[in-house]
Amino acid sequence: MALLRLIVPLIYTAFLVFTIVDVVTIDPGRVRHLPKFTWVILAIILPLIGGLLWFWVGREPLEPREHGRYVTPTVTRRTGPGAPDDDPEFLHRLSREAAQEERIRQLEERLREIDGDPDGKTKE
Repeated sequence: MALLRLIVPLIYTAFLVFTIVDVVTIDPGRVRHLPKFTWVILAIILPLIGGLLWFWVGREPLEPREHGRYVTPTVTRRTGPGAPDDDPEFLHRLSREAAQEERIRQLEERLREIDGDPDGKTKE
């Protein structure tokens, strides 16, 4: 029983200190609903409730996890093509390059015919 009387206030104080340090050190762009100073005062006046409110509503979460065991469902959705051959722009570029290669090959054939060299060897 004596150990319980020591542990509960210790956990309570650690949570209060952790909350205040988190409020003070967090990027101001991630604070929601109230200014940082008000969150600190709220955490001091109502340590348990203020701290819980801070972590529940006052603090904007980080970006969703993209790895690990608990991946958020929004990350698993595909927003664009996954493989290069699924990308319409990539396929269009490939066909354009193939057409360009074909035109170059035809022009080289025509030049060889004009030069009078049907087997592709150069004259010296």
